Amino acid sequence: MAVTLGLVGCGRWGRLILRDLLMLGVLVHVAVRDLHDREELLALGASSVVVGGESLPDVDGIVVATPTAVHAESIELVLPRGVPVFVEKPLTDDPRSARSISERAPDRVFVMDKWRYHPGVHVLRDLVSSGRLGVVREIRTIRVQDGMPHTDVDCTWILLPHDLAIGREVMGSYPRPVRAIGRTVDGVLCHVDATFCIDPDVAMQVSFGVDSPESERRITVVGTHATAVLAGGWEEVVNVYPSSGRSAPEKVAAVGELPLLAELRAFVGHLTGGPPPASSAADAARTVEIVSEVRSLAGVDS
Repeated sequence: MAVTLGLVGCGRWGRLILRDLLMLGVLVHVAVRDLHDREELLALGASSVVVGGESLPDVDGIVVATPTAVHAESIELVLPRGVPVFVEKPLTDDPRSARSISERAPDRVFVMDKWRYHPGVHVLRDLVSSGRLGVVREIRTIRVQDGMPHTDVDCTWILLPHDLAIGREVMGSYPRPVRAIGRTVDGVLCHVDATFCIDPDVAMQVSFGVDSPESERRITVVGTHATAVLAGGWEEVVNVYPSSGRSAPEKVAAVGELPLLAELRAFVGHLTGGPPPASSAADAARTVEIVSEVRSLAGVDS
């Protein structure tokens, strides 16, 4: 029998989630704010379209893809159903609500940290764990997104959770923020440079196109033996540069399933008895706390 899921929210990103769930053979019931796009969503493959998560029929699990600002509200509406819930990152935009959800449903709520499923990030993780880079001394991430596609929250909530998830996957823990500088455009926080705990030294830059009109994704892991670089979100190799700098980089293949499909596959597999997705409710709540701390260090009220 096919797995049946509820999808709460089906905007630009939600439609991609719907597409991939259908590829996995899942029956998807969609909950939206109104029925304006009902016929389109049915044509895309939704089994039904209803207003509000509370109106969904019985399902095996629920995916929440509403705007970040209403994540907490969306989760609260579906938690009483008692089924596993997979939430687009971040869990919420408020540490108190994130902590409350994680404490009440620690084994039932998970977050969609797609970069923890990225083949290139897995290569970086394996290079670190195998010792090929030596002792890791520094991690640097750059995440610049062209334009400001989100109106409900700023760049810290949209972009920073990705790089925190990468740090968690590569090093096995979350770094502690110690300093942050932010810049605003028209009163909206659009750029943050954040520094995290030493050993290894971690620096993360996130921006909604303040300094560059083009998108950029870059992850650099510096070790005592070599430095590994994933130079873009669509790159299929990780370049490994020896610390001597006297030879060409080794190119390590980073090919695999697209991260969104991979994380949804993991959630569907969990519903049929497999292991849980990578990011637990506790992980998600910690991410929200760190983002809030970065915002406070940058002088922004959370």
